[in-house]
Amino acid sequence: MTSPPWERAPERLAAAPGVVDLHRIPLDAEDDRVSRFRSTLAPDELARADRFVFERDRRRFTVARGSLRSILARYLAATATELVLVEGEHGKPALAGGFAATSLRFNISHSDELGLLAVTDGREIGVDVERIRDDLDHEALAARWFTPAERADIEAHPVAEARLTAFFRAWTGKEAFIKANGEAVATSLARFDLRLAPGASLGLAATRPDPTEASRWTLVELTAIAPGFAAALAIEGTLETTRRFAVE
Repeated sequence: MTSPPWERAPERLAAAPGVVDLHRIPLDAEDDRVSRFRSTLAPDELARADRFVFERDRRRFTVARGSLRSILARYLAATATELVLVEGEHGKPALAGGFAATSLRFNISHSDELGLLAVTDGREIGVDVERIRDDLDHEALAARWFTPAERADIEAHPVAEARLTAFFRAWTGKEAFIKANGEAVATSLARFDLRLAPGASLGLAATRPDPTEASRWTLVELTAIAPGFAAALAIEGTLETTRRFAVE
C-alpha cells in the first residue's frame, strides 16, 4: 500500500476517532526557532532540556517539546503556553489543568534529528520512530527484549539486511504498543508477540494473559517516514486512515 504524501497542516486542526494525524518534525533548527520554542516551555521542561550534556540534544529536546505544544494548541484553539503537560507513571505525556477533560489523545517519539507526533480523538495511542542502525548487537538485544516467537520470526528472514529490517519493525512495534497502553517496558515486553515473519504485515500475533486483547488494538508499520528510519503506530480500536503533515 502506498503511503499518503506529507502535506502542510492547516492552521486549525481537528481530531477524529479512528483517524490519526502524523506530524513529522525536523528537530535540527535555527537559533531563532529554538529560542522561540524555549520561550513556550514550562519550568520543568526547561529543567529537562538543560540536563542534557550536549547542546545538540538540548536543542532537539526543546524543538520536540515546543513543537508538541504548538501543534496541540492548534487542535485545542489555545496558545502553546496555556497548555499544561504532565507525565504518567511510565512517562507517557498527557494534558492536564484546564485541558484535562479533553478527548484529544497523542504520543510523540524522536530519534536523532527526527520527531514524530501522532494525534487522534478518544482512543489511546502510541508511536515510535527509530533510526535504523547496523552498528548495534541486534542478536543480543533481541535475546534480551524479544520473545522466542519474535526471535524465530526475525531469524526466518533469509538475509542479514532483511533481519535488520525485521529487528527494527519489532523494536518500533513493541515500543508503540507499550506506549499506547501506558505500561512499563520491563513488565510488559514479554506479554505479547508481534507478527514479524517474512511476508507478513506487522501486527499483534498474541497477547497474554488475555488472548482477546490483541483484537482490541491495531498495530501497523509506518512506511516512508524518512530515509533510514523505521516507525510504528498502535491505536485502541480500528485505524481508519492517517493524515501526514510535514512540520516546516
